[in-house]
Amino acid sequence: MTIDLEDRKIRILKNNDIIEYDILVTFDSMDTMKSYIGYTDGSFSTDGRKKIYFSAYNPIKLCMDLENITDKKEIDMIRNVLNEISREENNNG
Repeated sequence: MTIDLEDRKIRILKNNDIIEYDILVTFDSMDTMKSYIGYTDGSFSTDGRKKIYFSAYNPIKLCMDLENITDKKEIDMIRNVLNEISREENNNG
């Protein structure tokens, strides 16, 4: 896996194929002491909404692996971030 913040891309190896995603947002949490990344492959779900994925990672580790987010506190925090982004887009657009 590689994260290219300058190019706003994340590349993940899945089933021997490299899948490229666009990075939508990155942020750090002092509460969890983790970094988070939101990304998309540009596809849409059956309800017409863009598929957005979130993962946690430790940018200091030599082997940077994405971690699944399963903790309710982290999920709520990510929802709050998405809501804030949505509010900002509505105010600016």
